[in-house]
Amino acid sequence: MQEFVVARAEAGGRFDKYLKRLLPLASSGFLYKMLRKKNITLNDKKAEGKEILAEKDVVKLFFSEETFLKFTGRSGSVSISGRDRADEGNKDSVKKYPKDCLKAYQQLGEIPVIYEHEDILILNKPAGALSQKAKKEDVSLNEWMIGYLLKKEEITGEELSRFCPSVCNRLDRNTSGLLLCGKTLRGSRFLSEVLRDRSLHKYYLTYAEGKIEYPITLRGYLKKEAERNRSEVISEEAYRKKVLTAEAERKYQKEYHRIETVIKPLSYSEGMNCTKLEILLVTGKSHQIRAHLSEIGHPVLGDIKYGWKPKRKEEMGLKHQLLHAYRVEFPKLEGEFAYLSGKAVPAPVPELFEKLERRFMGR
Repeated sequence: MQEFVVARAEAGGRFDKYLKRLLPLASSGFLYKMLRKKNITLNDKKAEGKEILAEKDVVKLFFSEETFLKFTGRSGSVSISGRDRADEGNKDSVKKYPKDCLKAYQQLGEIPVIYEHEDILILNKPAGALSQKAKKEDVSLNEWMIGYLLKKEEITGEELSRFCPSVCNRLDRNTSGLLLCGKTLRGSRFLSEVLRDRSLHKYYLTYAEGKIEYPITLRGYLKKEAERNRSEVISEEAYRKKVLTAEAERKYQKEYHRIETVIKPLSYSEGMNCTKLEILLVTGKSHQIRAHLSEIGHPVLGDIKYGWKPKRKEEMGLKHQLLHAYRVEFPKLEGEFAYLSGKAVPAPVPELFEKLERRFMGR
């Protein structure tokens, strides 16, 4: 018999989903059969699988060790050390994942924690750090965050096999600012929901080439060019010309995604010919702000990929785009996340931006 106690991070999910994470090689039919026969119990009672788990619920599996190991895809010891989502199914990765996260925590050093509650964590990502892994060998803030929770003993290596806390939004490597993380299953689901329905407002600061005098709402369609790691933006009018037939519409709907970007000018430097902008990202597609500003002839300072070129000595030192996710605002909320209702969470402006204010904007 194997016994598991539901951790706080796992609470709030359905029992059958929990079992699928615990026994990834078992079919749904097998799991429901074991529930009917009481070979799997919840708090020593027969269960259907649709129950919502609470912290400290007790799950018992009346399996032989051989059967248990067969459905976990492991052999040897019953203890689980965690799993690497970038290489799921690799047994060596499963065993060393917590160590990798603790290593990332040490390697990346002090990452500012802007806000923390029992279910969510908000970090201030520095420019140059990855939000999530792109390759197996990468070190990202996703691993740093798990290492942080392991250090605080808010999660264990054994619990990582059933639920991995994760970063819920992505920022480009050289974009700094607020990174939203789900510490628990409840927190991850909540953040995913408010990001998906766009009720969470995400604001950015940037400096764009040229003069922008009035607020603008930009709408268009974006196509990701994966091979070039670049995005193309076309206007709504250009998109309508592409989809004149039903066949063309079906084709281009898969390639292009509607985007909306709201731009508010804050100040203008005539000497440097650049405008400081606050941007509300209504939709959230890859390189959206950078591509949209470039498309209207106002590329982000430092963003060579999208057409910016240094024109003055002071600009020669800019090595990446000046873009910072500096504030999020939560919607009106009720229930378990009411404590976040209407809450605004700001991130300090990077030192590079402050230097720019003094040098470029004359402040």
